[in-house]
Amino acid sequence: MTAQPAAPPAPHPFTLRLALGLVGVLIAALTSGLNDRVTDLALADIRAAMGFDFDSASWITSVYQAAEVAAMMIAPWFAVTFSLRRFTLVMASGFAIAGLLQPLASTPSLFIALRVVQGIFGGALPPMLMTVALRFLPPGIKLYGLAAYALTATFGPNIAASLAAFWTDSVGWQFVFWQVVPLIMIANLLIGWGIPQDPTRFERFKQIDLFGMVTGCSGIALLILALTQGERLDWLASPLITGMLLASFALLIVFLINEWFHPLPLFKLQMLERRNLTHGLLVLAGVLVVGLSGSALPSAYFGQVEGFRTLQFAPLALTIGLPQLIIAPMMAAILNMRWVDCRWMLTAGAGLLSLSCLLGMQLTGEWARQNFWVIQLLQAFAQPMMILPVLMSATSVVQPPEGPFASAMFNTVRGFSSVAASCLVENFLTHREKFHSHTLTDNLGNRPWLMTADTPASAGSLTPLLPDGSASSTENLSHFATLLKHQAVILSISDAYMLIIGFALLMILLTAWLPKRVWPPQTLIQRQA
Repeated sequence: MTAQPAAPPAPHPFTLRLALGLVGVLIAALTSGLNDRVTDLALADIRAAMGFDFDSASWITSVYQAAEVAAMMIAPWFAVTFSLRRFTLVMASGFAIAGLLQPLASTPSLFIALRVVQGIFGGALPPMLMTVALRFLPPGIKLYGLAAYALTATFGPNIAASLAAFWTDSVGWQFVFWQVVPLIMIANLLIGWGIPQDPTRFERFKQIDLFGMVTGCSGIALLILALTQGERLDWLASPLITGMLLASFALLIVFLINEWFHPLPLFKLQMLERRNLTHGLLVLAGVLVVGLSGSALPSAYFGQVEGFRTLQFAPLALTIGLPQLIIAPMMAAILNMRWVDCRWMLTAGAGLLSLSCLLGMQLTGEWARQNFWVIQLLQAFAQPMMILPVLMSATSVVQPPEGPFASAMFNTVRGFSSVAASCLVENFLTHREKFHSHTLTDNLGNRPWLMTADTPASAGSLTPLLPDGSASSTENLSHFATLLKHQAVILSISDAYMLIIGFALLMILLTAWLPKRVWPPQTLIQRQA
C-alpha cells in the first residue's frame, strides 16, 4: 500500500522574525553555490599552492560536484525527518567547518576527502531554500521567495569571478575556502532565530528509501565524475570512464524503477504527469545551458585570446550578477500581475538571450570589454525572465505536502544540469577550436601566398614567409601561429553562441507546446496540468 505524505505543519504567520530566517537560508544557499564556482575559477592558484599536478587537481572540482548533486537528492527527505531548522543548521555548520579545514590539509588525498565532505554538506543547502520558500511564504509574496531562489542561478555564479580574483590576487588563496565561514555564521544566527522548530519525525525511518538513496546517489555521482573527467581521459577509450558510464546508467534505471513503486520515495515520479512540472524541469536544464553565454563565453575570449586574468574580466560578470538584486524582484512583481502570462515572459527572455547571442556571434579579435556591455545587459534581463516563469509555472501544480518531492527533483535537475552544461560548452569549444585550427591550417597550406611577404623587408607577423617560401624569422612565425590559434578560438566561441541560440529556440518551442496557463499565487486559483 502506498503511503501518503503527511500533511505539513500548521502555517506560521509571516513575521519579521520568519523573514530574517528565510534570509539566513538564502545566505547559506548562495554561499554553497559561491564556494563551488569560486573554487573552480581559482583552481590554478589552489593547484600551485597545494602542489597538485594538473590531473590530480581536476578531481577537486569533480568530486565536489558529484557529492553536491548526490546530496541534493536526499536532503529534502532528511529535512522532513529531522526537522527543517535542525537539519539546515547542521548542514550549514558542517559546510563551514569543512571549508575551514581544507587549506590546512597536509596531503592531496586529505584535501580531496574534505572536498567530498563539504560537497555533501553544501549540496543539502539549496533545496532548503526552495523548501522554505514554498512552505512559509504567503501567496502574495511567494514569487519573491522564488526570485530569491533564482538568485542562486543568476546572482551567485556571476559574482564568483570577482570574489575569486579578490581572494587570489589581493588577500590569499586560503580565503577561497575561508570566505564561507563568516557568511555561514551569519546565516546560522538568522536561521536559528527565525525558522520555526518542527517536531522530528523519526517514524519515517520505518519506510526509508535506503535502496533508492544508494542507487540514486551512486548513479548520479558516477555520471558526474564521468562527464567531468571524460574529455581528459578520452571518453570511451578509457576503461574507467566506460565503467562509470555503464554503472551510472544501470544504477539510475534501477533507481527510477524503485522510485515509481516505493511507498515513500525520494522522487515522486507520478508528479511528472503534470505538464507544467515536466516543462519546468526540462526548461530549467535548458536555462542553465543558455546562461553560460553570459559568463563562460566572454571569459573564454578574454582568458585565451586577450590573456586576461580573472580580475580583468570579472566586471563583465558583475554586470549580470549585481543587477539581479533589482531585476529579479522586479520580474516577480510583474508576474504577480494577473494579466501577465508567465509563458510570454519566458519566451521574451529566450528572445532577448538569443539577440545577445546573435550580437556575440559578431565577435572578432578587435573586441574589448566595451563591446560586451550591451550583450551583458541583455543577459541581465533575459536570465531572470526565463528562470522565474519556470519556477512559477512548475510550483503552481505542487501541493504543500509534495514540497519535498518537488524540491528534490528540481534541485537534482538543477545541480546535474549545471555540471552537464559546463561540460557541454567546454568540450564544444575545445572540439570546435580544433576543427577551425585544422581548417585554417589546411587552407593556408593550400594557399601559401596568403602569408608570403612581397619583399624580405615587408615580412611580419601576418606575412611570416619570404618570397622563396622560407620563414622570415622564428619570432614572426611564432606570432603568426598565435594569431592562428586566437582566430580558431574566436570562431569556436561564435559557434558556441549559435549552439546556445538553438537551445533558446528549443525552449520557446517547449513553452508553446507543453505548459498550461497559470495564475499568480495570490489569486488562489490552482490549476493542475
